[in-house]
Amino acid sequence: MRLIIPKYILWYMKTTLNIKTDKLLKLEAQKTADEFGIPLGTIMNAFLRQFVRNKEISLDISYQPTKYLTDILKEAEIDFKNGQVNGPFNGGEFIKRLQKI
Repeated sequence: MRLIIPKYILWYMKTTLNIKTDKLLKLEAQKTADEFGIPLGTIMNAFLRQFVRNKEISLDISYQPTKYLTDILKEAEIDFKNGQVNGPFNGGEFIKRLQKI
């Protein structure tokens, strides 16, 4: 006996996708999705639709430097403006300068 499923039923069918991810990442993603008022499953479906439609992976990874790095960069900029830094360096000169510090 052959089972015939009408196309409109197949169109509405859902499936479950199981992925392995870090537990903390999942909890943070759920929290963030809740802040937007959107279920995490809806966000993942939107990502998958975009992935299929564009056939590319598009990730916006913005980097926020730490306070320590920001302070070092500000200090380096001040040193450079005051002429306390000789540059630009080639690789060897840069290593020698770092070894003197």
